[in-house]
Amino acid sequence: MTADIFNDVLGPVMRGPSSSHVAGGSRIAGLVRQAAGGDPRKVTVTFDPDGSLAESHDGHGTDMGFACGIMGISITDPRVNDWRSLLAERGIELEYRIEAFGAEHPNHYRIDVLTCSGRNLMIDAVSVGGGAVELIGINGCRVSVRGDRDETVELPGTGEIFRFTPVMPVPSSDAELPFTTAQEMLTYNSGRELALWELALVFESRRCGLGEDEVYALMNRLYAVMSDSLDAGLSGTEYEDRILPMQSHLMKQNAARLVPGDVVNTAIRYISAIMENKSAMGVFAAAPTAGSAGCLPGTLMALRDVLGLDEDCVVKGLLAAGLIGVFFAGQATFAAEAAGCQVECGAGSGMAAAAVCQMMGGSARECIDAASFALQGITGLACDPVANRVEVPCLNKNILGGMNAISSANVILAGYDKVIPLDETIRAIYDIGTKLPQELRCTYGGLGRTPASNAIRQKLEKY
Repeated sequence: MTADIFNDVLGPVMRGPSSSHVAGGSRIAGLVRQAAGGDPRKVTVTFDPDGSLAESHDGHGTDMGFACGIMGISITDPRVNDWRSLLAERGIELEYRIEAFGAEHPNHYRIDVLTCSGRNLMIDAVSVGGGAVELIGINGCRVSVRGDRDETVELPGTGEIFRFTPVMPVPSSDAELPFTTAQEMLTYNSGRELALWELALVFESRRCGLGEDEVYALMNRLYAVMSDSLDAGLSGTEYEDRILPMQSHLMKQNAARLVPGDVVNTAIRYISAIMENKSAMGVFAAAPTAGSAGCLPGTLMALRDVLGLDEDCVVKGLLAAGLIGVFFAGQATFAAEAAGCQVECGAGSGMAAAAVCQMMGGSARECIDAASFALQGITGLACDPVANRVEVPCLNKNILGGMNAISSANVILAGYDKVIPLDETIRAIYDIGTKLPQELRCTYGGLGRTPASNAIRQKLEKY
């Protein structure tokens, strides 16, 4: 399936540390809830010890997201952190186990369900990155349900029928798409000379079956979520269960000591503020994941405020970024568990580079080249979260991504050669990522295995 800007790239709008874990877990559970016909009696979720979730499911919010989804509670609901007491009130028994079963993906869920009617179900599902999901098995029969359309599944040889309604933000259309890669897009645009944001409207309108004005309105609403997230972070955040205190205000407070650069220093402040809001369980939009949620919006809104650009300019930048994300998701992944942080903060940096280029008046080809240049600078980026939390070095990498985006847009606008085309760069990143050791793909390695990290983890275990 070709990726979609709103289902797979920008968003979900959520609370919590990780889109793959919280939003992915919630959407999987939402589909399981539909299969069960409502509240189940008991659910047992098993994670394979050779996957990522065995180590990270508690600290990255999988437990919370899945619990909310099984109860039909939105992950923007203020009560999401009270999932244990809410389960008890509903009389739902939920258990997590670690047991080998031959997982197909690092984010593979094996889910045993006892429904209220006494029926037993076994459902296999995967969270494939950025909140995108797929049910891959029901009672041992192979299926493919992605939650982006109304679907009826009949299990062969059993007569069992399951009906699913969408859990994703926009529907998927079966219309023929004008392009699915950067090179196909450039070919399509030959003689049309559309801007990248306009090409994003063309693509997304065909992909989800909505009018271009409706797509633009959806992005405008997503921009509002991102802007509100920034404002919430700048106003100050507190939350006990996190590693870092509020720090974004220090960029302004100590401005006289900093190397001058209004756009750069404002971007650092804004990226930090958005990540602080995320870590305080505020509402935010993944871009393309929760762990990389600060880079893109923080950078674009720094340009907005320092250069005096209007909101439409930012919305157009976000559309451009979304289309880069479609090309990235189609040829790689947004799951750090599969390919390291180069496909989360790295992908966000490439998307932001195209968006900055768009906002500065760059052509579609220049935006594509800026994304490629940025992505070439982050190959091999490990995902090694400290203390099993999505905070450190995530903040560092979001800031790095923003600075990389600005410099990459500038060098392309100045006339530098990107050398490697975007599609080839994306495929190279995926190849590199799959060759990273598993412990450097969002499990327990690198910075996450240091004595300092283990000490912080022990301190935070009380939460």
